[in-house]
Amino acid sequence: MTVLSGADIVGRDGIVSSGTLVVRDGRIAEVRAGSTPNGPLTGHLIVPGFVDIHIHGASGIDLLDGDEGVARLAGALPQSGVTAFCPTTIACAPADLARILQQVRRLRAEPPAGGARVLPAHLESNFINPAYSGAQPRGCIRNAAPAAGPRARAAAGVAPAPDPFSAADILAVIDDYAPDIAIVTLAPEIEGGLDLVRRFAQAGIRVSLGHSAASYDEAMSAFDAGARHATHLFNRMPPLHHRAPGLAGAALQRTDVVVELICDGCHVHDALVRVTVAAKGPAHVAAISDGTAIAGLPSGAGGTLGAQVIESRDGAARLADGTLAGSALTMDAAFARLVGPLGFSPVDAAAMCATTPARALGLSNYGYIAEGAAADVVVLSPAGAVAQTWVGGRLVYARGAHA
Repeated sequence: MTVLSGADIVGRDGIVSSGTLVVRDGRIAEVRAGSTPNGPLTGHLIVPGFVDIHIHGASGIDLLDGDEGVARLAGALPQSGVTAFCPTTIACAPADLARILQQVRRLRAEPPAGGARVLPAHLESNFINPAYSGAQPRGCIRNAAPAAGPRARAAAGVAPAPDPFSAADILAVIDDYAPDIAIVTLAPEIEGGLDLVRRFAQAGIRVSLGHSAASYDEAMSAFDAGARHATHLFNRMPPLHHRAPGLAGAALQRTDVVVELICDGCHVHDALVRVTVAAKGPAHVAAISDGTAIAGLPSGAGGTLGAQVIESRDGAARLADGTLAGSALTMDAAFARLVGPLGFSPVDAAAMCATTPARALGLSNYGYIAEGAAADVVVLSPAGAVAQTWVGGRLVYARGAHA
């Protein structure tokens, strides 16, 4: 049994001041008001562990770098309060996609000791609009029309063609690893895009619209077809316009859609973050990091996003030409901005950083603090820094010490 006492505890409906949290067998056994005498966590804040459903890397680690990228990232993330995450790919070749998904499958079956939980992957996929690709590798983008790539042609005994791979080859990998995929981001307006929405939704994969030029009507048709998510709202899609609301307007209107927001003060203006939360409510806004290898590193640090070199500049991750390439954000910093400059309550910030993303993935007993829930919690210091991170009732990070 573990007892955390003296801190304010952020529950789903309010804050328990100077409370006590009791953990037994990896679950929260009790949350009560009042602390033990001189509770060691007086002045601290206990929040649910952050659930990052869109992250490419952090702390110098890029998921596409080697065969242990997912495990290394899992080990690094508790220092920023992340207790569970969706390893997130960029548009890539089938072999690279399969390599990431192999790691995800293995680490879900054999969770890494001392790290964040590895959730099914988020594919920021090949099926996006080239005009809104951003830092996604243009050479890996495909439409969704069925065409035989090398894998399909080889199976049919057909000689190889110059194109290294096709949509069919990517789809074959997705089919092979469907149970290990949580979210697929795609543009519904590309050729075959709406069919993909239906295909993935029927397979139980959460479809997210993003990197897209979809009109309001095209986006609404995709939501009607089963899409339930919008990838980093406002980024890599047409701007919200009062006569052409587009994908952003459709996502804001739909009550059955969760939208992602990068709350770093760079990707989306603070005023529009507030407007989005006012329109959707915290229960339909998922704060994400969209973190890359330079997340958590000092300004000026360099790293990679797949095969591309990126640099931390002015609090953002950028390619050499200045294009935004993911972010330099960590989830503890996102939480701090939500309760600081953005002015949200800790309860609402915890919902956006933990409860909503967990619920979007259909996870039960995760992403909130209550009796019976998984003991995935973060202890924040009076200054807002991560002091401790607990996963399943086990201390996996302690500031200034080895957990």
